[in-house]
Amino acid sequence: MFTTHMQTVQFYKYQGTGNDFIMIDDREEKFDLEAHDLIKGLCDRKFGIGADGLILIREHQYADFEMVYYNADGYQTSLCGNGSRCAVHFAGFLGMVSNDCSFQTIEGILQAKLEGDQVEINMPDVSSVDQTNEDYFLHTGSPHYVRFVNQVEDYDVYENGRKIRYSDLYKKEGINVNFVESLGNGKIFVRTYERGVEDETYSCGTGVTAAAIAYGRLNGLNNIQIKTLGGDLNVNFQPKDGTGFCNVHLKGPAKMVFKGEIEISN
Repeated sequence: MFTTHMQTVQFYKYQGTGNDFIMIDDREEKFDLEAHDLIKGLCDRKFGIGADGLILIREHQYADFEMVYYNADGYQTSLCGNGSRCAVHFAGFLGMVSNDCSFQTIEGILQAKLEGDQVEINMPDVSSVDQTNEDYFLHTGSPHYVRFVNQVEDYDVYENGRKIRYSDLYKKEGINVNFVESLGNGKIFVRTYERGVEDETYSCGTGVTAAAIAYGRLNGLNNIQIKTLGGDLNVNFQPKDGTGFCNVHLKGPAKMVFKGEIEISN
């Protein structure tokens, strides 16, 4: 007869403009980094806690903390902008940071500023913006495809995003797909189909950053207001070397929604 050992894990649920995450204080490093099926199960909205991703907060030798991010499919892939903002807020809640701080990510050490519920993070530099017909591709810590459309609120983001994400060019590695409408006066409305989640999310931090840079590049702007289904964000940046962008900042709210405990088998 087999015995299943159960472990109680405390978690915190966070959201950043509707992009939601399971946050776990893992400073004692007890969580199994290879527990892909467990993480996928915890993120399941029917059978688990439900989230777009899961984030572990750990100590770090050189930064104020380390953020270990998993998509809802249970795997680490690339940087999550809204997850990073939530991680900074959670680290503040844990007493690990206050105001200006640094944190380790899959893209290296990033800088951040925490002011109440507002979190601003310094995103990685963007080396170039590639264009194919009227569409754009750029890497903002994660790979993003940007397409400008009319009436994005009524656009079928799931079907059109899925077609691009699983096209022959992108199906192996996957890509995030952003549909963007200009609202005028330096403001855009962005909706995103995210790989790893394999659905539309209410907001995507690296996605709005990509959309803002593509829009700003077209219109000679470097400070963009972004509307998403989950709330408003701001992205500002500076041109670099004629083709790239630096000093890229993403700012917006992060909020703890609730905390709880769940039993997992080990």
